[in-house]
Amino acid sequence: MKGFIVYPTYRIVNDKAYIYLFGRLENGQSFLTINHFKPYFFIKASDRKKAEKLAKSVDYSSSDFKDFKGNPVTKVTLEIPNDVRKLKNVFLGEGILCYEADIRFAMRFLIDHDLKGSVEINGDYESSDEIDRVYKEPELKPCVYWPKLKILSLDIETDPYDYHLYSISLYSENFEKVLLLKEGKYKKAETFTDEGKLLERFKELVLELDPDIITGWNVIDFDFKLLKQRFDENEIPFALGRIDWPCKLTISDSFFKDSSADFPGRQVLDGLHLLKISGIKLDDYKLETASRKILGEGKLLHGNERYTIIKDYYEKDPQKLIDYNLKDSELAYNVIHVSGVLELALRRSMLTRMPLDRIKASIASFDSLYLKELQKRKIVAPSAHVSDRDERIIGGFVRDPKPGIYDNVAVFDFKSLYPSIIRTFNIDPLSFVPKEEAHVYKKVKMIIAPNGAHFKDQDGILPTMIQELWKERDAAKKRKDKLSSDAIKILMNSFFGVLANPTFRFYSLEMGNAITHFGQLIIKLTAEKLQDQGYDVIYGDTDSIFVDLKESKEKDIVKVCKEIEQYITAFLKAYVRKNYARESFLELQFEKVFTKFLMPKVRGSEAGAKKRYAGMIMKDDKETLQIVGLEFVRRDWTQLAKKYQYELLERIFSGKEITKFTKTFVEKIKKGELDELLVYKKAIRKGVEEYTKTTPPHIKAARKAGIVKEGIIEYYHTINGPETVEHRKSKIDYDHYIEKQIKPIADSVLCFFNVKFDELLKGNKQVSLSDY
Repeated sequence: MKGFIVYPTYRIVNDKAYIYLFGRLENGQSFLTINHFKPYFFIKASDRKKAEKLAKSVDYSSSDFKDFKGNPVTKVTLEIPNDVRKLKNVFLGEGILCYEADIRFAMRFLIDHDLKGSVEINGDYESSDEIDRVYKEPELKPCVYWPKLKILSLDIETDPYDYHLYSISLYSENFEKVLLLKEGKYKKAETFTDEGKLLERFKELVLELDPDIITGWNVIDFDFKLLKQRFDENEIPFALGRIDWPCKLTISDSFFKDSSADFPGRQVLDGLHLLKISGIKLDDYKLETASRKILGEGKLLHGNERYTIIKDYYEKDPQKLIDYNLKDSELAYNVIHVSGVLELALRRSMLTRMPLDRIKASIASFDSLYLKELQKRKIVAPSAHVSDRDERIIGGFVRDPKPGIYDNVAVFDFKSLYPSIIRTFNIDPLSFVPKEEAHVYKKVKMIIAPNGAHFKDQDGILPTMIQELWKERDAAKKRKDKLSSDAIKILMNSFFGVLANPTFRFYSLEMGNAITHFGQLIIKLTAEKLQDQGYDVIYGDTDSIFVDLKESKEKDIVKVCKEIEQYITAFLKAYVRKNYARESFLELQFEKVFTKFLMPKVRGSEAGAKKRYAGMIMKDDKETLQIVGLEFVRRDWTQLAKKYQYELLERIFSGKEITKFTKTFVEKIKKGELDELLVYKKAIRKGVEEYTKTTPPHIKAARKAGIVKEGIIEYYHTINGPETVEHRKSKIDYDHYIEKQIKPIADSVLCFFNVKFDELLKGNKQVSLSDY
């Protein structure tokens, strides 16, 4: 029977360790497999006698495995996983090096059995009250299987002041219900007068519905955090998992670390977090914003005034509260399905064998794949340790921009540049030779990176992994499977970041810098060759180059770009063959042509602004404005600035005058006609009281309003300083917005017409692209 592993863990029973794998079978039933498994790690065979004197009660066995330097190793096997860390510390204290002593116990089992989410289970089973099939010591094999998991979305409503519980809504396929703490009869609701009984019913429904995944919006930090408090106050065990073990919450106050929930046998996946880690960009990650963008519909109530309305609904019109509460659960459920983020999470899990709540753990994902490949080669890896990092990794090459307004600028980028470099030059932990050890390998053919890093010229593991992933991605693209393609892309692109992380077991700044130095070399060589061919490279950024095609105005531009693409790819193939005797996997790709293009200057300088530009591209047979890095796409600028910049650029690229337009725009600001666009949105990333060294405007606004917690704050700049939208008492400072939001944008463009914003407002000269 095939199934999908939703939740891997282990338990100690009678002083023995057992792996527990919970999941969903292809026949729709839930399952649990229980297998006895012993933890182990490795030491050098030469240290065995010394180790045996220090720890006699463990099992030492000879092994045909070796470490990276070819030293034979001995396998050390114990009974209890926690004893591995204790024994490792004893050994390290006596100078005995330990290998793979840091791998999580359940992950060790999955790696050894090569299980990546999908599993084929063979063996007898029993049934239990909570789980349909419980297999004891079954045979487990990897398989290809796409699961259909049960998803439950929930949402709670509370009093906005004392967080008294009003209701809990539950939404799933073919199920929707609200549990309301109030007397009466209402549609789609069960009512209760006792909070404890409501919570008991909620628990009963969760266990009956038996979801594999529980979701919602901010569901861990708010809904489950409050529910856990209510369960505890009512002395009800907070056991909502697939087995009668307590559920645990880890609430993080850090803006950079997500809170987590451990529900045995299930996964709790916050829809908000799924969107963020999937790369979906929104102005903010409120449910209203996400549902409007993805579903085309929003909450029944939104905005801060909704809290007062909700309280009024609860007291006077409970049916409206029920409808509102249920709609929020439905929206969260639909957002993760329609956006594809849940399916993307599943695909990432099945690529890396990471549980669904750990798919963004890039180091663990790398370990999962790389350690298995090492195992196939009978090689053991060093245990991970945190390295000191005084130096930072060298970034990608950014060519100084040539500011100006252009016609016909072609953009080229290298297909997966860093993975291509890894593949081409065999950059790999197993192949890497530190500079101080290079003399030992005099007879071994080496690849020497531009930063001097050495790699053995052999078939490395990481390049092979990338090659296989590349094939899978190409196949996914051919069958138009965008989610699989995206999952593979995310994984491949994470490999470079992993190599540069000091907590990575193979961390080496030298190895990481080899990739970026090769990247810089490739971009520079490409720019030089194109300039030799008479093209002007006006910008280059990490893996992209921008080429002015002004002499190609009368030619077939796409044909010219394809010729450039083929020319550079062939040049690099020959270059790599000549200088490194390797096959090149570097491939330049034509991406797009800007028919009109603006590269702005740095404010107050003649230099070009890096990573900031705008232009018109042809899309679906019409020109579309595309903006990168400018205020229009930055969250810390107001909608006022974005509206002005967008319309200003459109006018410039279409040859319309901009003087009168700008004057009129400023007049509208002063008249208060654009007040709804003047709101600043800013994240409070720690407690308000923790801002001591400096007090940014949004913190000043928060303090005035009595806000103390993290979150997104919305405020105006008034004549008396920043004030939140809800608590604004002063008049808006329009001069502030003109000076700080409009003038910088105007001057960054007007400089190309030898005009300044202040002069423009005073004078009568009209300016358009024809004046440039």
